[in-house]
Amino acid sequence: MSQWRRCVLGCASVTQLFGLPKEEEKKNQWLEFIYGTRPDQYNLNIFLCFRHFTKDSYVNWAQFNSGFSKRLLLKDGSVPTLFDQPGASVSQLQDTGTTQTRFQEVGCQTDHPQTISVGTQSVASKKMFSVGTQLSRGTLREHHMRSKGTQATVSCVSVGTKTTSRCDIPLSSTSIKGQLVRPRKRPRLELEEEEEADTSAELLDSTYNPDDFVLTEESDMSFVPRTAYADDKYVVFESRLRELFDNCPVCNTRCDVRRLRIGTYVAFNQFCPKCNYSRQWQSQPMVRSTPVGNLLLSAATYFTGASFIQLEKIFKAMQLQIFPSDTFRMHARNFLEPAIIHKWTTDQQILLQQLKQKGTLRLCGDMRADSPGHPANYGSYTVMHLESNTILDLQLVQSNEVHGSYHMEKEGLKRCLDLLESNGLVVDYIVTDRHPQIQKFLRERNIAQFYDVLHFVKGLSKKLDKVAQNKECVVLRKWLRSIKNHLYWSASSSKTGPEKVAKWTSLVNHIQNVHKHENPIFPKCEHLDRVSRDPAKWFQPGSVALHKVKKILCNKRVLKDVEKLSQHFQTSSLEAFHRLILLFTPKNVVFPFLGRLCRLYLAAMHYNENADYSQATTSLGQAVYKDVFPKSEKGECPERTVKTVPTYNYVDDLMRLVFEEVFEDPVPFAEEMHKISIPKDLASQYERPSKEEVAAQHVSLFSQVAGGCRRIDQPDQETPGLSGVQHRTGSQS
Repeated sequence: MSQWRRCVLGCASVTQLFGLPKEEEKKNQWLEFIYGTRPDQYNLNIFLCFRHFTKDSYVNWAQFNSGFSKRLLLKDGSVPTLFDQPGASVSQLQDTGTTQTRFQEVGCQTDHPQTISVGTQSVASKKMFSVGTQLSRGTLREHHMRSKGTQATVSCVSVGTKTTSRCDIPLSSTSIKGQLVRPRKRPRLELEEEEEADTSAELLDSTYNPDDFVLTEESDMSFVPRTAYADDKYVVFESRLRELFDNCPVCNTRCDVRRLRIGTYVAFNQFCPKCNYSRQWQSQPMVRSTPVGNLLLSAATYFTGASFIQLEKIFKAMQLQIFPSDTFRMHARNFLEPAIIHKWTTDQQILLQQLKQKGTLRLCGDMRADSPGHPANYGSYTVMHLESNTILDLQLVQSNEVHGSYHMEKEGLKRCLDLLESNGLVVDYIVTDRHPQIQKFLRERNIAQFYDVLHFVKGLSKKLDKVAQNKECVVLRKWLRSIKNHLYWSASSSKTGPEKVAKWTSLVNHIQNVHKHENPIFPKCEHLDRVSRDPAKWFQPGSVALHKVKKILCNKRVLKDVEKLSQHFQTSSLEAFHRLILLFTPKNVVFPFLGRLCRLYLAAMHYNENADYSQATTSLGQAVYKDVFPKSEKGECPERTVKTVPTYNYVDDLMRLVFEEVFEDPVPFAEEMHKISIPKDLASQYERPSKEEVAAQHVSLFSQVAGGCRRIDQPDQETPGLSGVQHRTGSQS
């Protein structure tokens, strides 16, 4: 029920509300009851709650009071007469008559069966359904408006020992047989509907009349129960479900059963042709036109970074019913992606406000190409706070925004820094790779920059590995690992840039077995003096190997970069985040810009939640390690720590956000999402040809030689007098 609906007389109830009747005489009686007289002007959308009607004003008061019906239905011509019952329950309503009744309690999985009321004068069995419309996607696209309910009536058969009568119950919807209800919509954007329902009728009796049987949805379910998405779910076979509805629980007669399916949702309507007993069973809550289970499956798939295509394959292999991919994309566009953007923006603002109170920021940043190959189509630049190990911002750049993939890294960093500065944050320094554009950009913005040692080592190792392949430089192979370790030690143990350079250049003397140096900043090696057991491992003065190694280690640019190596923090944590992104956005899967951005946000939420999870321990409190064989170590087996199991609290938060806020009113969340600037598709610069043209131009390599082998030295088109020679190897088709 919409939150703005209230009883016009000030009752606190927002359920069991009744609008003004359309009949003019009855409407005047209602208005005189409410206002004391009939006003000249009044609001048509006013409601009265159930407390203002007597018990005999309802068609199904006994069924509702016993739990067999979910909604009270007013009789035709009912007029409110009761005042001053603000806290009255249904059982406390005033009674104008007594009815002797008994109820047949029948167990079912979700809904109670409808009432079988037996009196002294008659036996009444009422079959009541709330009916509505199910609009297709084509209808919504054609009209571009929200559907509004119309007044309709549903026949209600009363069967007794003496008389048989028919009554009409007004409902605010339109009846369409065999389809689900389309109740009043919530305030929202123009949203596409679920896929068309799959109905199948199983006629078990020759007296079955489909005109008297309408499959419906409870019209009062206009909100998601707060525990619906948190309930336990099970896999149930259809044959087991049908066993619940084959026989009438009252007279044990074979019943007519009809099924309706929408994705994972299934509903059964049971009708007994003998005693007119009927009931409806739903496998999951149906909110307006959206089954909660369908939206829940889409949300769980998206929020965990899974692939709907793979999920669909699993469901088909198990013969589990699932909705098509169009419905998944509709859920993502209308509910899931707005929720992701809202949560990321909210969490980011909270984090930035906390860091604003701590002073200047020490950051690291790097770009990841989000598509395979070179040049890349997308690039995501990430800025991480080094001290708290959390992702502060993440910017996705498309190559056509900056005239090429080479410029994406600079643009991503610029957007991140602009966001931090707009929130009043000051950057102390940033650790990055040695990208030339990044160096120039940070120098112009007067931001201190340090280089990541890992990126520097990678570039230096490639040059040393190439030199070590020469026969004259075989001795270098023994020193490759030591040179890497020395570079890390030089950066981490130094306080100033010149000290880093002095320790690094001392390596040239050290590999010659000379451990005293001319630089006063670092005059002597810090290791103990000892005699080597392998004299052949040292470089010989004046040798070709020493000359080539010295040329690489003491290069002018290398020394300049060594001076700016980061001594405290590295980008290893950022590299770990980039590996995590692969679980949410694999490079071999094509995502649209907004879908890729939302999945990057999900990866950032996951990382921030589990950034500081501790090392796993045994029951005795001992730390757990595992042996790995990484390709980069070339056969060596280092030990690595085993971390505790990660948590997924952000998924629970997103679930609550979707079902309790976004699903109720998606308009403000969609407006927040539309503020994101989405660039044009990469193919938008090209004119899209028609399918007929593409099909006509398609030529298979084998179709050219379908009838034989054409000589490659002859032209494709025949010239008069110079026809190409073809060697036939089979009959011509």
